[in-house]
Amino acid sequence: RKLLLISNSTQQGSGYLEHCSKQLLAFFTGCRQIAFVPFAAKDHDGYADKAEQAFKHFNLPSLISIHRQNNPIEFLSECDGIFIGGGNTFRLLDKLYKLDLLDPVRTRVASGQLRYVGSSAGTNVAGLTIKTTNDMPIILPPSFDSLGLVPFQINPHFLDGDKLPKNAGETREQRIKEFHEENDTPVVGLREGSMLSVEGAHMNLIGQCGGRLFIKNKEPKEINIGDD
Repeated sequence: RKLLLISNSTQQGSGYLEHCSKQLLAFFTGCRQIAFVPFAAKDHDGYADKAEQAFKHFNLPSLISIHRQNNPIEFLSECDGIFIGGGNTFRLLDKLYKLDLLDPVRTRVASGQLRYVGSSAGTNVAGLTIKTTNDMPIILPPSFDSLGLVPFQINPHFLDGDKLPKNAGETREQRIKEFHEENDTPVVGLREGSMLSVEGAHMNLIGQCGGRLFIKNKEPKEINIGDD
């Protein structure tokens, strides 16, 4: 299996996918056709056009949106890569359930036939559940269980408490601790600009920033760029 799990699609001061374009180019080397999944957004056509233009701009393989296909599952079997974009994680997962896409994606990624890239919401659904998303539940999917491509939870766009404006609101770390009051699964907080590169049993943090690993009843651990 090969996965690239990106915290954010757009980095401050750069264009869409610009900050991760080199990693995408290396990751998709040898691929012919990439399926794009725009279901985290309301405007599927507009989102697909934006992603397709970015892939062309960065000389990436052909990107074709799955929402334009009459038979999404059959189309997926013809692709050797998939890119699930960001947006609202609840809306994304609901649509994946409705189209019965979870099992086909899960099976083909696990077998190594499909390389998986997720960004933000697309990274969220790569985990065991979407319980650690930052999004509002604007729609209720049949279950919070997601693809389970990695054996932990992910919190994209992770912000350290000392980087937040001074107010009485909860920090991301406090919210993750609340998650661990009811759940046992480890959580990886991905700061913006960071990515998880997964190949087989090996996972490396790459990109511009580090991350944090949260394990129940233990102190959070800093993950540095390059850490396995």
